[in-house]
Amino acid sequence: MLKKLIIIATLWNVVILAQVTGDNLGRKLDSLTSSSFFDTAAISIDVFDLTAQKSVYQKNNKLLLHPASNLKVLTTSTALLFLDKDFAFETSLYYDGTIIDSTLYGNLYFVGGCDPDFTTADLQVLISSIKNLEINRIDGNIYGDVSMLDSLFWGNGWMWNDDPSTDFPYFTPLTINDNAVKVHVQATDIGNAPKVIVEPATSFFKIDNLAKTENTGRTSLEVTRDFVQRRNDIIVKGIINPKDAVYSDEINVVYPEKYFLTLAKEEIEKLGISFIGDVSISPLPEGTKHLFTFRRKFTDVINNLNKQSDNLSAEMTLRALAFKYYGKPATPENGIRLVDSLISLAGMDPRNYRIVDGSGVSHYNLVSTELLNADLKYFYSSQPELYNTLAQSFPIAGVDGTLKRRMKGTLAENNVRAKTGTISGVASLSGFLTTKNNHQLSFSMMIQNHVRKTYRAVYFLDRICELLAELE
Repeated sequence: MLKKLIIIATLWNVVILAQVTGDNLGRKLDSLTSSSFFDTAAISIDVFDLTAQKSVYQKNNKLLLHPASNLKVLTTSTALLFLDKDFAFETSLYYDGTIIDSTLYGNLYFVGGCDPDFTTADLQVLISSIKNLEINRIDGNIYGDVSMLDSLFWGNGWMWNDDPSTDFPYFTPLTINDNAVKVHVQATDIGNAPKVIVEPATSFFKIDNLAKTENTGRTSLEVTRDFVQRRNDIIVKGIINPKDAVYSDEINVVYPEKYFLTLAKEEIEKLGISFIGDVSISPLPEGTKHLFTFRRKFTDVINNLNKQSDNLSAEMTLRALAFKYYGKPATPENGIRLVDSLISLAGMDPRNYRIVDGSGVSHYNLVSTELLNADLKYFYSSQPELYNTLAQSFPIAGVDGTLKRRMKGTLAENNVRAKTGTISGVASLSGFLTTKNNHQLSFSMMIQNHVRKTYRAVYFLDRICELLAELE
């Protein structure tokens, strides 16, 4: 197989060195996409010259395919267009009752606003505002208000057996640490169980440590949780070799709102404030007093969303759209109504496509490269300021994000700005690049129905970008 790939790469280098012009580009792309790889896999391509305002190349561009994370192009475009310029996700703290002799006879309320990037450090900032109350005891309860969302914790068509991967986070308005936990396993004495540490440190998880420290063989550990019963019981099994010292992994958290509130309780106690009440879920009642709101602008979220292809950020963004225009509870269906509005503005008919989530995780999603490129063309031509924000949020080939290791040593490196997409049997890429003759191109490409050959699909996507960058 390696020999075959070397031969393919060598032949491709011969092709790419030849001058690429508007007259022969189509033939070169047709030749590339006539590979036997596409005897069983489908490919769709739509390329447009934004400078000359004309189509460059199209192949199966109306074909409906699963976009994977290329759907985030539509989600983030919609958010840039329909959320206010200064829109911010908010996580707020309220209290009720009275304060007598340094004791709060009342309750604290944490109100979630779907901030996808909220962390333990942000929680500490929020909780530090309690110092303003000058209390050292809370004679009441801690509540979490999660009424901003409906009760659905995953997207339509998400698969149960992808749990507990962090790519499939559980949804809640009270998000924290990507609704995930880091697990570190440290070697101990030979024959003994290793030490298991969760980050951040918390009593929220039960640890079932079945692993051993062994000085023979390579480290082979599995870190998971009881996802079948949807419990936060972390299970560690396998062996760790002392030469590896520390093994780290990350898994998602079920009931992340309870995780948030447990961390909040523990941070409150670290401030020296005693608390013996309950921690539970309840909507914010009338008459409460506002203490502090932590705000994060969407423009501070979009870069991580697109560059790292963050599914939680995309889903929370879709629900932020729904909340702004349709109120509580924010549903994905209402968010998709705004996506449909963008599709119409881009000159396409939303009835021709199927969109069910904001991240592209679901195999139910069906769109075309024609649609995705129409969105990119619309932003370039009609929303120049927003176009810059969108394009800058995409990974840069050979530089950062999910394209950091791709297209290095070619004219596409540090040139292509594009959103990647990968789920089982799907590889996609949509974005912008500049040709050798200094024309700006927008493009969308999707490959589907390949089996255990993601690296091959990615190979063709990258080669197409390199060929387009050579255009003169």
